[in-house]
Order: sequence, then structure tokens, then C-alpha cells
Amino acid sequence: MHLGRIASPDGVAFVSIDGDPQVAREIAEHPFGTPTFTGRSWPLADVRLLAPILATKVICVGKNYAAHAAEMGGDAPADPVIFLKPNTAIVGPNVPIQLPANAAPVHYEGELAAVIGRPCKDVPAARAAEHILGYTIANDVSARDQQQADGQWTRAKGHDTFCPVGPWIVTDVDPADLELRTEVNGEVKQRSRTSMMLHDIGAIVEWVSAVMTLLPGDLILTGTPEGVGPIEHGDTVAITVEGIGTLSNPVVRKGNPRGARAGGAESRGEE
Repeated sequence: MHLGRIASPDGVAFVSIDGDPQVAREIAEHPFGTPTFTGRSWPLADVRLLAPILATKVICVGKNYAAHAAEMGGDAPADPVIFLKPNTAIVGPNVPIQLPANAAPVHYEGELAAVIGRPCKDVPAARAAEHILGYTIANDVSARDQQQADGQWTRAKGHDTFCPVGPWIVTDVDPADLELRTEVNGEVKQRSRTSMMLHDIGAIVEWVSAVMTLLPGDLILTGTPEGVGPIEHGDTVAITVEGIGTLSNPVVRKGNPRGARAGGAESRGEE
């Protein structure tokens, strides 16, 4: 099943998306458990896709691909390295990523994201799948200069629009070995497979749920592969994950309507 959120002439709704051509069928209340339907539907072409979920929290895993840890000048961690992004960073497909006027370089990071389906705590890795609603795509946008200056990642990764998510949640995909590809203006920048993760989905859910209670709709971003790089005003970032789809977002510079590039030479952050 493909689960999403839409804005239609009738308001905002959770939907199931299926058919050819694709149709969005309205879900009553919420998509958790066994969804029920209202009977209303719209051609997908006639509505606007929103971020498929508004999470209570966004948990991210850093340095979860060895090649990415190496390109950032660090060692692959023995245990998952986790951090949080505010839920106010979440935006949906085709919504512009807004580059802060005082930040450069800002990097894309294409990632597979897991969506929690029910409250859970202290989940063993072997039972992680029981607590996952499905999987979507995310972009862990990062202001590298702020990351380097602060020595931690909250400001650099917490700006509004720095967590594009979508286009929908797929409930029946196996996350173990999916191709992940990031393109900027049609040029491939990242290409890897989820089988290259240092810590798989089960290990991540076990590690995170030992720290904090996970709630329905919470997002876990599972890390980015090698190939991260800068984005500028006028770019378009498209992240494709096999079996899920493509998340695409344009890029704009706040306070810079003509698109002049801010900042100097590219610097490296820590994740």
C-alpha cells in the first residue's frame, strides 16, 4: 500500500494511492492499524502531495555508510550515532528547500526513512518490523559551515525546510537491499544500496528505542551514502529509492531572489 497526505479542494487528508492512472482514496482519521475509507477519492493529478506524515520527532542516524564516514574524514562508528531534527524542518515533495542567507555550503543527503507505526520502547532488532508502518524518502539537508562552527549538529540540520520527506509511505517494501540515488539537476551525485548500511533497520530501531519511546508517525532517517555535496539557488534535488519512488525539491536562497551564491569554498562537516 502507498500511503500519503494530500491537499485537495476539500482540505487535507490521509490517502491510499493506487491505480493507473493513480487515484488518491481518502482514509478516515489516520493510516495506522487497518485503515478505513470514507468513499471519497480524487485523481492524483488533481491534488497536491504533502509530506506523508507530520512526525512528533525526527531521529537521524549519522555516518551509517562507511564510505560516507570516510569522505567526511571520520571512522565508521561501532554503534549508531543518533541526533534529532525538529519536526518543523519537514516539508513535502516539490516544496522549496530554503537556504539560509548566512549559511554556505549547504549539502543534500539522500536517505531511506522508516515510519513508526505504533508506540514502542526497548524493541529487539528481530521484532523491529512489527513496529514499522512503512518506508519513505528523506533529505537530511545540512549547513556544513554551521555544523563545523558549532561542533554539534542541531542548528546546521534544524532549519525550516531542511527535512523534505515523501512522496508517500510504502508499507510492503523490503528495506534490506534497495538502490538509493540522488541527482542534482539531473546529474547523479549519490548511488548506493541500503545493504551497505553499517547498522540495519532492526539494529537502528533497537538502539533508538532503548533511548526514547517511539510514537506512531515518528521518522527514523537511516543515514546517507557517499557523494554528498552542495546545493545552490536554482538547483533541483531528486532522491530516488527503489520500490518507493522519487522525492524532488527545488532550492532557493532566502533573502537572495536573484540567486547570487553566498559563502566561499566548500567545507566539510562531521556527518
